[in-house]
Amino acid sequence: MLDSTIKEQLKAYLARLQRPIELVAALGDDARSQDMRALLNDILDCSPQVSLREEAHARIPSFGIAVPGETARIRFAGIPMGHEFTSLVLALLQTGGHPPKVEPAVIEQIKALPGKYEVETFISLSCHNCPDVVQAFNLMAVLNPGVSSTMIDGALFQGEVEARQIMAVPTVFLNGAEFGQGRMTIEEILAKLDTGAAARAAEELAAKAAFDVLVVGGGPAGSAAAIYAARKGIRTGVLAERFGGQVMDTLGIENFISVKETEGPKLVAALEQHVKAYEVDVMNLQRAARLIPAAEEGGLIEVQLENGASLKSKSVILATGARWREMNVPGEKEYKAKGVCFCPHCDGPLFKGKRVAVIGGGNSGVEAAIDLAGIVGHVTLLEFADTLRADAVLQKKLFSLPNVTVIKSAQTTEVTGDGQKVNGLNYKDRVSGEEKHVELEGIFVQIGLLPNTDWLKGTLELSKFGEIVIDAKGHTSVPGVFAAGDCTTVPYKQIIIAMGAGATASLSAFDHLIRS
Repeated sequence: MLDSTIKEQLKAYLARLQRPIELVAALGDDARSQDMRALLNDILDCSPQVSLREEAHARIPSFGIAVPGETARIRFAGIPMGHEFTSLVLALLQTGGHPPKVEPAVIEQIKALPGKYEVETFISLSCHNCPDVVQAFNLMAVLNPGVSSTMIDGALFQGEVEARQIMAVPTVFLNGAEFGQGRMTIEEILAKLDTGAAARAAEELAAKAAFDVLVVGGGPAGSAAAIYAARKGIRTGVLAERFGGQVMDTLGIENFISVKETEGPKLVAALEQHVKAYEVDVMNLQRAARLIPAAEEGGLIEVQLENGASLKSKSVILATGARWREMNVPGEKEYKAKGVCFCPHCDGPLFKGKRVAVIGGGNSGVEAAIDLAGIVGHVTLLEFADTLRADAVLQKKLFSLPNVTVIKSAQTTEVTGDGQKVNGLNYKDRVSGEEKHVELEGIFVQIGLLPNTDWLKGTLELSKFGEIVIDAKGHTSVPGVFAAGDCTTVPYKQIIIAMGAGATASLSAFDHLIRS
């Protein structure tokens, strides 16, 4: 199952086991069970600390990981390869006593959770957001005997996917009820489970002293701004709703100069490690609600948070990034994650053999259609304009595919469904004016981004597109407030451009501090 190189790497990892572990397998005679048996035997070959036994289980094939003599609290229903192989390695190591790389406060918070938590996480092996969720719950199962965590490959257990009407991954069920969808960090999960966490966090934030530079946003622009500020030796803070921002949802990155190819989560991990190498106060899971300019020149600027706390700083850098643009048509919100999706890489496998639509004829839309065509039964791509905007090479590939239909001059007017899931969409032919309907099971929206600046309206100058208006040095219309990245009027929304803009804004903020 594992090639020789991977086995050697796994052998090196498993040398770190501090106690024996046991693989508890439920296998049948089917081909997937035989593949799982081969994987488990490869793991056995990598360490004398690992043993294997078989027992009956409702999900076949599946296997648990346990300390011998204990019930397995971590289970993989499916073969954890692809993006989930790291989840498997971490589960083996952590069950075997290898210490996790998380903050001590997080460990104590997990251990203190009362009650029973039976967690089921439905994933697809091509989803790059799913491993974070699986790994978070697996760690909780290792540290707290009241928690059990099961990863379920939706492509392998299609019956459960259809019965529970799962149309997006990761989807998490807690004690049989839906708990959440999409990427979640362990801190976000704990914030939902530990009801007193938000109030404690608000108290801690309110007690903080004023910053020299406060960066709002933890994406590429915000990270670069924080690093440049911290290197000046000034008090620097980063306020982020989700560290990494939109990059966490990006799969392949092949235009980040000097790095031939990488993935969003890997780049974000490197950014976070770089930021934390300096004395930067990173305040994650916090959403800004209001910006209050300084009352007088040289005074403190205030950022109020949704949890009621507020932070003050001599200068502020806004790097709040952007989010997926929605169609804003009837039915879209109702059927979000019930057929309306935004990540073809993550959710595409759930629509195997089914009919889907892609909304948008730019590069992202055409790339999504090409990707989905290899998985689903049929793809209908709808473009508002009378021509596609994607690169010629992508269009050539798209039109070569036998299971793709392209409809131009199409204005989507409604997402339709049966109350539980999507069953089609309505669109208007912009040439004839005729209303038409397409029957399908999934819709992937790929129509660009919107800046995360709603909370700034009326405070500083925004463009007609909602972008923060900046000059060449990152100045906004408010003294002491700077901005960078996809939330601004800077052209070409690219990771590398956002980083440069973050550095520019930070240097401008420092210049402001030494002159005021």
